[in-house]
Amino acid sequence: MIMNRAEEHNNKEIAKLGMWIFIFTEIILFGGLFIVYSITRSKYSNEFHGAAAHLNVIIGAINTVILLISSTTVAMSITAVQTKNKKLALRLLMVTIVCALVFLANKYFEWSGKFHHGLYPGSDLMMELNRGYLLFFSLYFFMTGLHALHIIVGLTILLIVYYKIDKGIINHEKYVLLENGALYWHLVDLIWIFLFPLLYLIT
Repeated sequence: MIMNRAEEHNNKEIAKLGMWIFIFTEIILFGGLFIVYSITRSKYSNEFHGAAAHLNVIIGAINTVILLISSTTVAMSITAVQTKNKKLALRLLMVTIVCALVFLANKYFEWSGKFHHGLYPGSDLMMELNRGYLLFFSLYFFMTGLHALHIIVGLTILLIVYYKIDKGIINHEKYVLLENGALYWHLVDLIWIFLFPLLYLIT
């Protein structure tokens, strides 16, 4: 019995360590993109400022608030599971999931507006832009697209966690998957907190 508990504890620690290593690699990935963005911005500051004016700051701000709320609710769901409040945990996770869907919907409408005007990677309009504008929008689509992909992955994880809480697989004794899922979601939120001012509030 003692050996089983020790083995279970080791598995939890390994799972947490694996998630932290994964998060570290994600930080390196986005950190590299932020460095590229900063270097490019310093070279084409006027063009970047002009290009940023074409982004919808209101949608960006709304999405920031949405992710901050979702980060709070997913953290609260861990406490709810720990205190054996399954219904509350499920409700909090559902709020987080809805927030993720709203974020993606807002991003869809924002991107569709750009596509409607012919502004997307590889389009004739993009090819006609001067180098500074072209670099800004290329980085914008790549970084926000990569972030949206992370949102989708996080949403998938949260749906799996929701199912497992509902079935009792995740409970007050076994909730490492919920912790790792929440940790990943916090990373997604943190990345957006950097992306929003860099892309939308550039001066």
